[in-house]
Amino acid sequence: MPDFDAQNFALGLTNYLVLLFSLSFHESAHAWMALRLGDDTAASLGRITLNPGPHIDPFGTVLMPLLQIFGGFPVIGWAKPTPYDPGRFRRDVSMRRGHISVASVGPLSNLLLAFVFAVIFAVILRIDVPPDMKNGLYSVMSIGIAMNVALAVFNMLPVPPLDGSHILSWALPRALGEKFDHVAENYGTMILWILFLSGVLGYLIGPIQRVVTLFIFRLIS
Repeated sequence: MPDFDAQNFALGLTNYLVLLFSLSFHESAHAWMALRLGDDTAASLGRITLNPGPHIDPFGTVLMPLLQIFGGFPVIGWAKPTPYDPGRFRRDVSMRRGHISVASVGPLSNLLLAFVFAVIFAVILRIDVPPDMKNGLYSVMSIGIAMNVALAVFNMLPVPPLDGSHILSWALPRALGEKFDHVAENYGTMILWILFLSGVLGYLIGPIQRVVTLFIFRLIS
């Protein structure tokens, strides 16, 4: 049995806690946008909350991240999809606008959160705190930036249950969108697991994540 490594365990736990917070923020953003457009379905179910409990998906929030923790470094996952009823959107909100708005606010919320972590990181750089505390805060903020950029990029992939699939579906002419939905809903989850288990997912996300993360760090340096 391998020796217990407290430092790696602490890093993995930190990653997981940041992931839970980031996923809760992401799903709350979906529910908030739906409410703004007139649909209170998710709000009435308590989905506008940073408490991870209502958002947990057994695979995306538990199994997949834990596999990554034991594999080294968890950066992605997903929560239980936030329900909404487009039939309850306000009359001035078209189906296309409503679906795209609710879907796109998720990745945008993660980019916003990455910038929030970056601002806190920049503040820490400029204040006088004990070195040990500063290093710990650096680590959490760095994880928060990188992870939320990765989540934003990941969720833009056009594969169910990710937001990118809903955005693409409603950005296409409706007939094409319905054909895409038929294929994506039948094979999307399988494709996502193949991408993850084969390591291809990292090649898709990694380059964009590095460019955006570097850009953010340059802004705060």
